[in-house]
Order: sequence, then structure tokens, then C-alpha cells
Amino acid sequence: MTHFTIGSESSWFTNPTTNNRQLGIFLKHSIDAFYHADYKGGGQWRVQGTIENIIVTLKNDINPTPAAVLKNASQLLSNILLADLGLIPQQIGKSNLSVCVIPRAKVNYNSDQLLFKATVSDVVDSLNGFNNGTNYIVRHTDTITTHRYRAGYGGNGKLPYPGITKATCTISNEVRGKDILLIDDLYTRSVNIDEDAIQALFDKEANSVTFYSVGKTV
Repeated sequence: MTHFTIGSESSWFTNPTTNNRQLGIFLKHSIDAFYHADYKGGGQWRVQGTIENIIVTLKNDINPTPAAVLKNASQLLSNILLADLGLIPQQIGKSNLSVCVIPRAKVNYNSDQLLFKATVSDVVDSLNGFNNGTNYIVRHTDTITTHRYRAGYGGNGKLPYPGITKATCTISNEVRGKDILLIDDLYTRSVNIDEDAIQALFDKEANSVTFYSVGKTV
């Protein structure tokens, strides 16, 4: 597991009203973040057992994936989370973290497409010193599926813009005053989905937010 910092800086986004590109700030101040392994291109997602393969398999949004393959990817993810999450409280000097998950882009996914969140939930329930807040952020309005957008399969909704999380999700009042560990499958700098969700948690009066992703785009 590797530490990095998610900073506060200007970033380009598509204005949802004008559809023009402009600069804006998604996150108002820097936070501590961690990731398990680099996420690389070049067809690595086809190699079973790699970080790339685990993440793509659990998204399960291109072709239906056999149950046995999904189960194996979920178990590999579980092993990663069990190895990493317990290290985070000591590194940041905080305990009793409430774990939230970045919601997927669309409202209506089937259960086989929500295994990432389900696996995180199961792992958190098995660990001491963590609270299960995996249902604290719930999508109610579709957004663009960013990892499929360039291929023309992003679907309906808007691309990330400052405030999109609060506009398209319900955020529980339970985050108020809590130290949050926010988890996503993949962090990619400049996409700004994660930055916006972090800021939304702060705006909902979370005491602190630490971020963790399984992969981080090289």
C-alpha cells in the first residue's frame, strides 16, 4: 500500500449548463490518500489476478461475467482490503473510521455489478475499529460512466463537475462529525469524481476524510 496526497488545484470540467470547458476547483484542501497498486494499460485487464483484471471484472458492465469468475475476483479484492485497511488508522492517527464507498455512475445496476461495494461492506464488517457506512452515499440520478465515455458508451447523465455528487446522490446525515475512509476501485487524477465526493462529505460536516483506492492509474 502506498501513500499519496490528493491536492486542491484547479481542474478542467464540462459545465453541465453550457457544455463549455472551464476551470474549477473540486476539492478545497488536500487530504491523505492510499492505494494498493498501480493500474496499467496495455491489456493488463485481460490477465486474471491482476489489479486491472479484478477492477474490470467487478465492474461487469461490458459482457456478463460467469458467477465463478466474479466470486474469484471478489475474493481477491477481499484479500487486498484485509491486508490494507487495517494499516490505515495507524498511519493517519485516527481510529473508529466510518467506511464509505464511491457509488457507481448509474442508478440501476444489478447485484452482480455491485460486488465491489458488497465486498467492501463484508470486509468492513469483519474488521475491528471500523464502522460500515457503505450506504451513506447513494446515487439517485445517472451520471456519465467515465471509464466508457471515450468509447462512446458513457450513457446518459453529466460528466463530473464541481458539486455533481451533491446533485446526483443522497448523502446520509450520519457522516456528520465522523472520520470517514472513502473507498473507490480506481483513482485517476483529473477525472475528479473522487475529489468531488470528498468535498461533498466535508460539506456534510464530516470531521475528516481519508481516501483509499485499490488501483491508481499510472
